[in-house]
Amino acid sequence: MLRRTALTLPLALAAAKRALRLSVRVEALFPGQTLTAQMERVAEAGYDAFEFGDWRAADAKAINARKRRLRLECACLVGNRSVNPVGMGLCDPAERAGFLAEIRASTQAAVEFETKQIVVLTGFKAPHLSRNQQRASIVEGLKRACDVVSPAGVTIILEPINTLAKVEPLNPKGNNHADYFLDHVPEALDLLRQVNHPHAKLLYDLYHAQIMNGNLIETIRGNIAQIAHVHVGDVPGRHEPGTGEIDHRNVFRALRDAGFGGYVAMEYVPQGDAMATLRAVRKLVEGL
Repeated sequence: MLRRTALTLPLALAAAKRALRLSVRVEALFPGQTLTAQMERVAEAGYDAFEFGDWRAADAKAINARKRRLRLECACLVGNRSVNPVGMGLCDPAERAGFLAEIRASTQAAVEFETKQIVVLTGFKAPHLSRNQQRASIVEGLKRACDVVSPAGVTIILEPINTLAKVEPLNPKGNNHADYFLDHVPEALDLLRQVNHPHAKLLYDLYHAQIMNGNLIETIRGNIAQIAHVHVGDVPGRHEPGTGEIDHRNVFRALRDAGFGGYVAMEYVPQGDAMATLRAVRKLVEGL
C-alpha cells in the first residue's frame, strides 16, 4: 500500500501541475451587461475567475457576496485607470505623486474586492524625456509602488501593449495606443529585473506579444517565474482562439508544462456566441 502510494504520488502531482486556471475579462466577452450578470455567465461557462476594469463603479460587498455564491475568484483589477492615465503615468517623474496616489487607491480596492493583483500600465511616452530617462522613471515608480502593495499582499502585474495594430479591438472608436511606451515584452522583463521585487510581475498578453515579438512559447519557458497572469486573444482582430495565427493548444501546453500557477484569462472580442467560445476554450484546455 505504501509502495503504491509512493508510485502514484508523482502522477498526482503531475496532474495538479497540468491544470490551468481560467478567468474571463468580463467587459470584453459580455459588453453592456451588469457586472453581476457577467459574473453569472462566467460561472455558467465553468470558469474559475473573473476580472474587470472599473472597480470604482462596483459595490465590493455585493460583488464579494455574489462571487462566493458562484464560487468564483476575482483574478485582478486595473490599477491605474487606462492605457494612458494622464497625470498618473510611469514615464514622467513629474507624475509620480499622481501614480502613487492611484496605486494606493487601487490597492485598497484590491483588498476590498478580495483580489491579489492589480494591472499597471506605463502610459504614453513622455516626449520631452529620453527613452532611458523614461525607463529609469518606470523602474523607480514600480519600486515605490511595491512599497505600497506588498504590505497588503497585492502584486503589480505590468502589461506591455502593442503599438502596431491600427485599431484596438476592445475600443475600436478610441485611440489605438500607438504612443504607449512599453510595447515589447523583453523590455518589460528587463525593467522587472531591475525592480527586482516579488510583488512586481508580468502580465503576458498573447495578443499584444504576438503582434510585437512572437516567440510566445520560448518566452514562457524562459521567463515563467516572472509571468503572473496571461491574457488570451488571437491575431489578427483579438478574437477567440482558433480564429487567427496563434496555436493556442501549444501555448497552453507550454504554460501547463512550465508549471504556470496564475490565471489564463480570456480577453477577446468573440466572433461567435460568447458562451460557445468560452466552452470551446475550456474544452481545449481540459484536453491538453
